[in-house]
Amino acid sequence: MESDEPLKRGLWAQAEAMALQTPESRNRYVDFLRALSILAVISGHWLMAAPHVVEGNLAIANMLELEPWTRWLTWGFQVMPIFFLVGGYANGVSWNAAIRDGHGYSDWLTNRLGRLIKPVLPLVAAWIVIGGVGNAIGIRSEILAIASQVALVPIWFLSVYILVALLVPLTWSAWQRYGMVSFWALALLAVANDALFFVFGFKDVGWINYAFVWLAVHQLGYAWRDGHLKGIRNAATWAIGGGLLLIGMVYFGPYPIAMVSVPGDEVSNTLPPKFAMLALGVMQMGILLAFERPAQRWLARVGPWTATLVINGMIMTIYLWHLTASTLTVGLALEIGNIGLEIDPGTGLWWSLRPVWLLVYVAALALLAPAFSRLERGTAGVDQTIAGWRLVTGAVITCGGLALLALDGVVGTQWFGLRVYVLCLPFFGAVIAGVVSLPQRIQRA
Repeated sequence: MESDEPLKRGLWAQAEAMALQTPESRNRYVDFLRALSILAVISGHWLMAAPHVVEGNLAIANMLELEPWTRWLTWGFQVMPIFFLVGGYANGVSWNAAIRDGHGYSDWLTNRLGRLIKPVLPLVAAWIVIGGVGNAIGIRSEILAIASQVALVPIWFLSVYILVALLVPLTWSAWQRYGMVSFWALALLAVANDALFFVFGFKDVGWINYAFVWLAVHQLGYAWRDGHLKGIRNAATWAIGGGLLLIGMVYFGPYPIAMVSVPGDEVSNTLPPKFAMLALGVMQMGILLAFERPAQRWLARVGPWTATLVINGMIMTIYLWHLTASTLTVGLALEIGNIGLEIDPGTGLWWSLRPVWLLVYVAALALLAPAFSRLERGTAGVDQTIAGWRLVTGAVITCGGLALLALDGVVGTQWFGLRVYVLCLPFFGAVIAGVVSLPQRIQRA
């Protein structure tokens, strides 16, 4: 009989084997929502960007700016609240298991940071090379700045999510002690923060809502895990309440329609996040939880659950690299005669070609993902003996670097035309946290 080992090594076959071994107690809908959200984010980013050539020069247009009606679509494509919701659920499960099994904060955080920080480092390294080489061969710095900033936008989420993960022992303790009050308290703080932002003009205070808004959604993940959001009536209440609140805030308040930043808009619902993002998250949560029971039955089938595991097995990789894949694709199109880039965005022809571009982007991402997805698996190479203070310090330094790169990309005025000091921060933080190790000869020195 011929060996089936080659088949077992296939990505689908590996995921199918895992699917058949999944315990009945696992909430498969959590994994499904994570996979669904990543597909929504990727497709939304790819549809929103409208690179095109004007008089021989590349212009990066934004469909939300060119076609205002598309801003309503962000109510569906902006799914970062769902990421924090499922993150709260997953963190509640893993932290509770760590406590049960006698593992401390350092053990738990080491595993989390290994999975969150390691996949992003090759992306930053790749853009160091792209930026440095691009400057060396004479590519205009403004083009490199825009390209790198666009490609690195996804890492803002990682920066915030790592900080949220650092606080899990505190937020879990607050949930255990105060229950839903821990959510409502954060929601009220987000409202108060918006009042300071809009009414009193304290713009800098608005950045604190990165904590209030996303920690509030994260608390809802705990609530979901502990059964506080069960039932269709409960789901409908949250969906309708969040939807009415969001509509009221947009029509009668100072909040813009778009749930992502739009170039030229004075106010953004996401930069920094506003209470509107929490209302959106509540609405989305209610809608999605209304489908949990039928979705669970569907996910009990091998096919859908295997597909979910395939996506989740490389979810960080495809999220982090999807805009790099599209950016490099556009760069290649420029080099081969501006192919597909001389059509005005928003025209009928432009929209009709979107499916073609999406398929090309998928193909480019499929070439990149296998090379980096292995970094998501386990904590191989991560130092398991790092003290808690080092883990936290390293994580904070890494997050600072990632946030600065998400805001302004890699181009600067230092060596090789790069922001060298900023680019060093993620790697410096990763070394402090033990996520990556220095070569032995450096350690001995």
